[in-house]
Amino acid sequence: MTELDDKIDAVAKAAQAARGKAYAPYSDFPMGAAVLTADGVTIPGALVENVSLGLAMCAERVALFTAVTQVRHPVILALCSKRTNDELTFPCGACLQVALEIGGTELIVVATDPDGAIDHSTVAELLTRAPKRHSPSAAPK
Repeated sequence: MTELDDKIDAVAKAAQAARGKAYAPYSDFPMGAAVLTADGVTIPGALVENVSLGLAMCAERVALFTAVTQVRHPVILALCSKRTNDELTFPCGACLQVALEIGGTELIVVATDPDGAIDHSTVAELLTRAPKRHSPSAAPK
């Protein structure tokens, strides 16, 4: 395994652990996330639902927003959930847009399931025609 593989595996495991903290009484689709930052810190996030759907917050955004509050730059974002249509679940468009804004196009995005299957891509590959970031310096480094 390479150093990158080790990092991907570790952040995927952190996302799996965070999934256990999800609050998903409406969808019964618990999701956990974790961000690995450039300085080696792992930040967890968990889905938090609300009866008013628009007030729910995806696990990925919880982790990414926490990175911002800690003035840390994410380099890997992992998501753990059940599969969707027998495929690993990657972040939704809203979460990918936030990932683009905060982590940039080269942010590695990891999808994993509770059984430990893993796949990864980059924000650029997943969000090919996304709006451009306001400024490269907008996100914490």
